[in-house]
Amino acid sequence: MRNLVLLLGDQLDADGAALGGFDPGRDRVLMIESRAEATHVWSHKARIVLFLSAMRHFAEMLRSRGWPVSYLATDDPAPAASLADGLITAIREHRPERVVACEPGELRVRKLLEQACRSLDVRLELRPDAHFLCSGTEFADWAGKRKTLRMEFFYREMRRRHGILLEDGAPAGGRWNFDAANRSAFPKDGPPELPQPPRFVPDRMTRDVIAMVGKRYAEHPGTLDGFHWPVTRGDAQAALADFIEHRLPGFGSYQDAMWTDMPFGWHSLLSAALNLKLLNPREVIAAAVEAWQRGRAPLPAVEGFVRQVLGWREFIRGVYWLDMPRLLEANHFGHDRPLPDWYWSGETQMNCLRQAIGQTLRHGYAHHIQRLMVTGNFALLAGLQPRAVHEWYLAVYVDAVEWAELPNTAGMALYANGGRFTSKPYISSGAYIGRMSNYCRGCRYDPKLRSGPRACPFTVLYWNFLDRNEAEFAGNPRTVLMARNIARFDAAERRAIRQSADRILATIPQL
Repeated sequence: MRNLVLLLGDQLDADGAALGGFDPGRDRVLMIESRAEATHVWSHKARIVLFLSAMRHFAEMLRSRGWPVSYLATDDPAPAASLADGLITAIREHRPERVVACEPGELRVRKLLEQACRSLDVRLELRPDAHFLCSGTEFADWAGKRKTLRMEFFYREMRRRHGILLEDGAPAGGRWNFDAANRSAFPKDGPPELPQPPRFVPDRMTRDVIAMVGKRYAEHPGTLDGFHWPVTRGDAQAALADFIEHRLPGFGSYQDAMWTDMPFGWHSLLSAALNLKLLNPREVIAAAVEAWQRGRAPLPAVEGFVRQVLGWREFIRGVYWLDMPRLLEANHFGHDRPLPDWYWSGETQMNCLRQAIGQTLRHGYAHHIQRLMVTGNFALLAGLQPRAVHEWYLAVYVDAVEWAELPNTAGMALYANGGRFTSKPYISSGAYIGRMSNYCRGCRYDPKLRSGPRACPFTVLYWNFLDRNEAEFAGNPRTVLMARNIARFDAAERRAIRQSADRILATIPQL
């Protein structure tokens, strides 16, 4: 055998780098399911089903081409204990000249592959991942010796480099960024009529995976009731078409808004398919831009969506590889409180967290504001240990892969890397959540109160956080107004806030 071509679970691209030059007569594809990958973090059942079902469908597609595929499944009589064990077993069986793989998206996995091949003295060829529009080398060149990195400047460069949303070399509409137009809250009576996203009914293969995961991973969080995520290239293309036609036009205005029993809103729900490589970011961007060009979606909505895919997604991947492995242990504020059990159950009296976490456990999904300004905001204000919070995010979302999740968690949600690519911590009191949702209605806590037994934990902990970090905030132009606000409080009010905060922090498991 010439090449043993290893395809990882998030590399399901028939045109991917690993399959370039594939010769069915001399090469063989290897795909490995392993319990270790499902249990590296305590993965949501839906996340496990999504990966395994998508992998099995992809292997079936390759076999339909007449390509030889070795597939090591979790429910085999002797399943692979780990990714490395499965690779070593396959190398010993097939004795290839070399192992070929697309560069993994996770440093831990890259090390596993390197160690496995080195242990058997087999050459490992890692090919650059052409799925992305900016390579790791290109990002490192852009980052250069910058002390801090800012996505906005990277995004503008990417727009220029790829000629996206430009008119005669200038940004379409005369502005690079329409974010200010994309922050609307819903009216008091709730969201307008909302088009529902498509639901992909599980076929027999997916139903078999659901049954297997329900049995073998019964203790894992989440539910598989109503599993509906796209697991094939065809499903992913249909999901893209549906978003462009039905939800992209309203995406811009309400992308930050939250509402009870509204899990998806106008969001694309394409991140999982993109991260599995069932969709290519180029086709996603092109479809959105075409919708604007044909007058089917307004420019602010299209620009906001393109910024997430072309700007933020590419930027975050660059940061991951630039700053690993230290990013994994980043802890700017020295936070060390354990993650409360209700992050895994949603059983908390704080309605915003109950809604966001409950939705996450039902669907394996929450949108960026629910992640950043509800679950992430609380974790930062309460001083939860960043590594534990990272592992929670990686576990509970179907679209979670480490290169995307870790920088967002450590850098954006928790400010654990000290502002490497954000100009301030993203924190707020309960007032922000009350403004952007209906979560505060009927909640036992009052977001207007800064102290006392009915005070909202978000509000109390927000002012307590400012009190404890006043000097740092006063020295940052982006947070100096926050420092001035806490500086207005007299000693008695500060003492009341601290006392309320101490009570809340001592009783986090019971909140």
